[in-house]
Amino acid sequence: MTIKVWDYLRELEEEREDLLAGIEQVLRSGQLILGPSVKAFESAFAEFCQTRHCIGVDNATNGLFLALKALNIGPGDEVITVPNTAVPTVSAIVSAGATPVFVDIHPRTYLMDVGQLEGAISPRTRAIIPVHLYGQCVDMDALLPLARSMNLAVIEDCAQAHGAAYKGRKAGSLGDAGVFSFYPTKVLGTYGDGGAITTSDDELAARLRRLRFYGMEKTYYAEEHGYNSRLDELHAEILLRKLKRLDGYIARRRDIAQRYAQRLDASPLLLPRVAEGNEHVWYLYVVRHRMRDWLIEEMGKREIALNVSYRWPIHLMRGYQNLGYREGELPVAEQAAREIFSLPMFPTLQDEEQETVCRELLRLLASDGPGRSGEA
Repeated sequence: MTIKVWDYLRELEEEREDLLAGIEQVLRSGQLILGPSVKAFESAFAEFCQTRHCIGVDNATNGLFLALKALNIGPGDEVITVPNTAVPTVSAIVSAGATPVFVDIHPRTYLMDVGQLEGAISPRTRAIIPVHLYGQCVDMDALLPLARSMNLAVIEDCAQAHGAAYKGRKAGSLGDAGVFSFYPTKVLGTYGDGGAITTSDDELAARLRRLRFYGMEKTYYAEEHGYNSRLDELHAEILLRKLKRLDGYIARRRDIAQRYAQRLDASPLLLPRVAEGNEHVWYLYVVRHRMRDWLIEEMGKREIALNVSYRWPIHLMRGYQNLGYREGELPVAEQAAREIFSLPMFPTLQDEEQETVCRELLRLLASDGPGRSGEA
């Protein structure tokens, strides 16, 4: 049986009765959009994230877009982020009419190299989007004072960091706003699309609520131009019920990460590093090796799936070639993209499956490599 890099079916079996009861409750409520389940989830998730507000949206891409629009960032403005992120981070910037500007990453954590920020700031810079990648946070103690001194907005991309904390403060509570994805693979995921924006700014929260609902407030009257980006009741109820189990999901992910670290410590793999001040939630367990592609191919032959997040830095994608970047301009991110890969990581991964992953990987690493052993 194939060992998947991510799977939800066992979790669904464990939680099926509770989730189906929630779905039935919503279907019988007579209210499917912006009803009591959305309100309850928003309240609970805001408390979890240590913020005053949570605004449920249809997905994190639109969450980032709405956060930019609510902060009046658009044409003529620049937004600084990193190239080793999911395309939606950059797609949202472009959709808002702004221009993405990239800085390189730290070679061991793959997080934004905050030391490069000051050199990337121009008179057109309006915001920074730090990406809390793989389950841990960017060095916000270095980022925030610089942003404040330059009057720049900070929108945290928390799509991979539900429950992560930086020096005791939860991801999503550190900047002006935090944006979360509830895509099924996430640390907190639903069975479809969903997202949320967190903030402790009352005025920003009020505007975000308008913008996600056609610019409307209490009546069918647009106070400003808005959008249709609402989290629906069904997904909100699923998320509300799963939120109660989130600490358990995270604890299990940490157990799996610790076991990988113990089993693979003496291997030639470059293992992940927890950045200073971080409480990592291990959305992904990302390792590194120069023969990455061969290892993925050979593990696949053994019915063990591995993944790469992300194989292509965004600044080198054809879809963003108009930004004018060339290969070699962001060398750390480019080199990492050639060598990183993810091991299976999800709460219902069984101990014996993880042991099989480690055993087969170590066996390959001990061989002579592609074309020079019976393993190839």
